[in-house]
Amino acid sequence: MCVAYNLLITLQAVIAAGNQVMSGTNTLDNVFGLNSQALEVWQRRSEVIASNIANADTPNYQARDVDFRQVLQKASGESSDLQLSTPTPGQIDPVSTSTDSLKYRVPMQPSMDGNTVDTQVEQSSFASNMVHYQASLSFINSAIQTLRLAINGGGQS
Repeated sequence: MCVAYNLLITLQAVIAAGNQVMSGTNTLDNVFGLNSQALEVWQRRSEVIASNIANADTPNYQARDVDFRQVLQKASGESSDLQLSTPTPGQIDPVSTSTDSLKYRVPMQPSMDGNTVDTQVEQSSFASNMVHYQASLSFINSAIQTLRLAINGGGQS
């Protein structure tokens, strides 16, 4: 998963450099759509779920999850939330430090020690999340192959 994410970051840098050289409005979002942002959200969600599984035996640990729809709406600019501004230098950037995308998971059957992690639910969520991650990665891969095909002129020499 980290290799794919590093590949995505490298591609973002290459496309950003290409956009600075070329005069045009093609950006990474225009090329990959929301899949690049979705990939980052799926990765963040897998980290949160892995943290939940790791803390399954920790007393009073509250299971968390990422609200994918809310995060993707913010990333695409469709959010109805008011954005905070940072008018003076030195203020903390509210966007980069925001944890409001993490929500507490409602337990089906809370344990006696206050822990709300259900390992079966977490493992199922993790597996489902990986399917979504792979799908986003496949869409990005097909977009890259299409770009390569266009650059190479359809495979003609």
